[in-house]
Amino acid sequence: MELLKNYINGQWVAASGSEVLDILNPAVNEVLGRVPLSTVEDVDRAALAAQTAFHSWRRTPAVERVQYLFELKNILEVEFEEISRIITLENGKTLGEAKGEMRRAIENVEVACGIPAMMQSEFSEDIASGIDEYMIRQPVGVAAIIAPFNFPGMIPFWFLPYALATGNSVLVKPSERCPLTMKKIFELLDELQLPPGVVNLVNGGPVAVNAILDHPLVRAVSFVGSTPVARHIYSRSAANGKRVQAQGGAKNPLVVLPDADMDMTTRIVADSAFGNAGQRCLAASTVIVVGDARNTFPEAIAEAAAQRVVGFGLDDGINMGPVISPQSKTRIQGLIEQGIADGASLLLDGRQAQVSAYPNGNFLRPTILKDLPLQSEVTRTEIFGPVLSLIQADTLDQAIEIVNQGQYGNMACLFTESGAAARRFRYDVQAGNVGINIGVAAPMAFFPFSGWKDSFFGTLHGQSRHSVEFYTQTKVVIERWHREWSRTF
Repeated sequence: MELLKNYINGQWVAASGSEVLDILNPAVNEVLGRVPLSTVEDVDRAALAAQTAFHSWRRTPAVERVQYLFELKNILEVEFEEISRIITLENGKTLGEAKGEMRRAIENVEVACGIPAMMQSEFSEDIASGIDEYMIRQPVGVAAIIAPFNFPGMIPFWFLPYALATGNSVLVKPSERCPLTMKKIFELLDELQLPPGVVNLVNGGPVAVNAILDHPLVRAVSFVGSTPVARHIYSRSAANGKRVQAQGGAKNPLVVLPDADMDMTTRIVADSAFGNAGQRCLAASTVIVVGDARNTFPEAIAEAAAQRVVGFGLDDGINMGPVISPQSKTRIQGLIEQGIADGASLLLDGRQAQVSAYPNGNFLRPTILKDLPLQSEVTRTEIFGPVLSLIQADTLDQAIEIVNQGQYGNMACLFTESGAAARRFRYDVQAGNVGINIGVAAPMAFFPFSGWKDSFFGTLHGQSRHSVEFYTQTKVVIERWHREWSRTF
């Protein structure tokens, strides 16, 4: 089995440590390769290479830096099918979902190609007689990206293109569960012949992560993952004087009003809750059914969920793949059982899923818990699996109150035909990404990926102008020249 290497200073190099983990295909639990758990010394080597490269990279004009991104976009298009296939093999999602992920990754590269205009700033002439004042943006230095397993292709691209385009050097630490996608991406980056050290890849686990957070040459950290880890990333990075954006977990509520188009709503909610096997930070977790919608929606969503075909994501006709690991499957099953013990009824039970062709896979089928009590711990816990909870409310006001009681604020969505209800919802709901008749309110690359409350730690989010601001620091210049031009020449 191949043992992955790190990519440091333009070269593929072996990690210095001896610890390794198997990379498993979650549909069959067969080993795809092995990933090293890099040491503090490996991180130090990458950070030093990135810092050395930064000094010349920041002096490269932005119009020249983005030429690499134009070329990267073209290469990603050529390798689109192969990268998508790798995502499915190591993550388990369907091939269609993997392709959707990579389309969003490429979209961010396209937006970052506009950096020469996006980095422009302000100039004020004659703030006092003969004195001008202006602001410029300069890169922060070495930027680290710590990526999760659930979108191994897309999420690094929330950050990587913008960091490069604004003149920073980059260190990427992919998830040790799904490192093969970034290995392929870095093989493509190597083809671009970027200056050595501008992009670096270090595989590993918590030791490598903490080394990144503590390293004095790393000036900015971008992270996506669970809330406990995001809080750790944020606090430790901030304590070390770094700027940080840490996207945490979620418990995304969807509110269904009686006037909603039930056919459309059912289809969209099913895709939101069970797409990617529920392993995404914008997956629907809870549906709050308002008023008379309780008479139609529960049966409709149960029927739609039961029709989803579960299996190996590379096979034709598959709607949902496995969860990432046997441990994750066991954890999800335990949370379902806890919800039942707390008083919920099972509208659909997917705990004992079996896919005959792949008996060793980490498969669950869609599960729906009805009337889960608000006081249940399951109501507040991010399940990160194909489990949907149904809660009843009498009014929109009550539904909004339930939404706002949650600790997370990643996404909230409303299904209705009422413009007044939609305005009330998006105005009052405490969430950073809001959908109206949308089940996955994922912003396009030219908008920031917002998050509130315990779903985000930091100030500036990933994507678009937020990334430009995050990866640059402002410098204000106040300027006066004593001699007049006419006296000099």
